[in-house]
Amino acid sequence: MALTADEVSTINRLALRHDGEIEELELLDRYYEGTQPLSYMHPEILREVNGRIRPVVIFWPQMAVDSIAERLRIEGFKTGDQGLDRELWRVWCMNDMQIGMRMATTDALVMRRSYICVGTNEADPQTPLVTAESPLELYVETDPRTRKGRAGLRRTADVDQTGSIVARYATLYLPNETIWCTWDGGWKEVDRDVHNLGELPIGSLVNRPRLRSSTRTPRSVTVERIGRSNLEAIIPLSDAANKLATDMMVASEFVAIPLRALFGVGPESFVDNEGNPMSPLRAMMGRLLTIPDEEVNAFEFAAAQLANFTGALDTMAKTVASVSGLPPHYLGMSSDNPASAEAIAGSESRLATRAELTQDSLAPGPRHVVRLIRRFQTGAWDKDVDLVKVDWRNVRTPTVAAMADAALKLYTTAPTPIVPLRQTREGLGYDDTEIDAMEEEDEKAAAMSPAGQLARTVADARVPVTSGNPPAAA
Repeated sequence: MALTADEVSTINRLALRHDGEIEELELLDRYYEGTQPLSYMHPEILREVNGRIRPVVIFWPQMAVDSIAERLRIEGFKTGDQGLDRELWRVWCMNDMQIGMRMATTDALVMRRSYICVGTNEADPQTPLVTAESPLELYVETDPRTRKGRAGLRRTADVDQTGSIVARYATLYLPNETIWCTWDGGWKEVDRDVHNLGELPIGSLVNRPRLRSSTRTPRSVTVERIGRSNLEAIIPLSDAANKLATDMMVASEFVAIPLRALFGVGPESFVDNEGNPMSPLRAMMGRLLTIPDEEVNAFEFAAAQLANFTGALDTMAKTVASVSGLPPHYLGMSSDNPASAEAIAGSESRLATRAELTQDSLAPGPRHVVRLIRRFQTGAWDKDVDLVKVDWRNVRTPTVAAMADAALKLYTTAPTPIVPLRQTREGLGYDDTEIDAMEEEDEKAAAMSPAGQLARTVADARVPVTSGNPPAAA
């Protein structure tokens, strides 16, 4: 069937709103990748050093994102009283979402948000397709009343070796169907999946959401909860640091070496031991110049000191640490005496807290995704999955000794342990397979113990005789 007028209008509306923020999202992405344009540098200086000195880029934006993203790892999903749901985790792993979630998390921290889509898998209906999507390709319109997505548009293109677009594709996500389109002078329908979910098959990962945003884009005014990039507070400081670092390289190129001026001679006077003319740079770099002409006057300019640049960069690094929560040693600021493990953990406390808050912001996306997975599997919404809990890895970095000591104290409290043995092992970082193997070994050890042997002997003595003739009646 062909696209309806409402569907075409929805595609055009979403495309217009998405185009209005693409430029800003691409700039944020360039800051993360370290390919952003150099700011504050005078054009004359750029022309002078072009081809001789490359702009120096300090990857503070990437560090500010990766230091949190590397702590955000999902280890499973817990539903109801059953603990970790193995079936949901199987689907998650079959779609390589350990890596997909890591990429989606990084994009959300850099570009405010990212998405995870769920779709029908014709080859294996029990393993729905789960894919991570970039905000550069996918845009979701949110209902201001329900705060849920009401329409989504994903656009991609094929390009040839010259970079020219040879084909354009679009996927329109609606609450009850997903429509695939291609461009042929206008959007033409290729296929559609009528799933009748009643909601979009998309989970949104929104970083640092606020109740209202007034971000103005060239083509639209967005008032949705679109999130915030972790780079917004770092970008001005990064621009200033990159400018200082590049200025330091320029200074080291031109004035860091003492400049010697010789009055009364020309370039032809500089020759090497074999009588060959020397270049001005080679003459300047020489430690000793001997000129036979007694009328020549020599003068040397003092070399420039670069300490002012390094001092300014240290100040910038401290400011970055204060606004981003990065520990000072992440930015190269350390004392002569190495810090203890406790001191290092304390310095990372604020960063860990930020990671925990980020977990709270991103968790609704994976929770919605696992609900969709179960819906695609069974054709009905599962009440138990409505209360699913995302099992994140501990964002803090306690030492192994500290973790073991805390676990032992919680398990050996008298008269009743605060936590059971299995939860103690989970807290130490063991997964379900390892814990199951441990419990099997516990059962074997208990059976071989004196108490276990005695219990087995007593149980055997109580087994009634079932073979042979029954006792004669009195």
